[in-house]
Amino acid sequence: MGKILEVENVHSYYGHIHALKGISLYVEEGEIVSLIGANGAGKSTTLRTISGLLHPRHGTIKLDGKDITHLEPHLVVAAGVGHVPEGRGIFPKLTVRENLEMGAFTIDDPAKNAARMEQVFELFPRLRERIDQYGGTLSGGEQQMLAIGRGLMQHPRILMLDEPSMGLAPVLVELIFDIIQKLNKEGVTILLIEQNAQMALSIAHRGYVLQTGAIVLTDSAEKLKKNEMVKKTYLGIE
Repeated sequence: MGKILEVENVHSYYGHIHALKGISLYVEEGEIVSLIGANGAGKSTTLRTISGLLHPRHGTIKLDGKDITHLEPHLVVAAGVGHVPEGRGIFPKLTVRENLEMGAFTIDDPAKNAARMEQVFELFPRLRERIDQYGGTLSGGEQQMLAIGRGLMQHPRILMLDEPSMGLAPVLVELIFDIIQKLNKEGVTILLIEQNAQMALSIAHRGYVLQTGAIVLTDSAEKLKKNEMVKKTYLGIE
């Protein structure tokens, strides 16, 4: 059990806007780590910076001890970072099969990709039923399954999920969280952003609280659930 992801003193900007102000965090192999915070706190920016969509001006990002700070996004993916963005980001005019194939674009091994697709279909039987349907015709829950499945096609060392329950009916939220836990039990390391902090902390091992681009609190998920500031601000408990 070692640290898969290490983010050290990272500062990211959008133009002149200082979005991340010295973020430091880590994720160990086999963990679910949750980032919680209000809208605009810097959660999605953290994931975008890790995945190379935004390059930090200062600080370092390491994957399995190797510096990936300034790699281009496709090289970050190839290194082992899976990113399921907020809003799912599937290809609406490609079929389910084609969307999944796009997830494995850096792996030139048809047999390996076919085996991985089969694993995705075992996890999400509904996707197998809709294998030739266009992504844009799927329900919101099915699109989220497809987005996660596409992220898994790469055999990521760490899978980053940005608001996987957004816009889903409560029954589908439960299903998605059950799947996240199942993935973790099968060995997938997960960094999770989730608007439903109660749900996120119920399945996470540890958590970080972000406010205006800075981490203000970190602890085990159990202790965060009992923290007075977290209860009042993020869990709606007075």
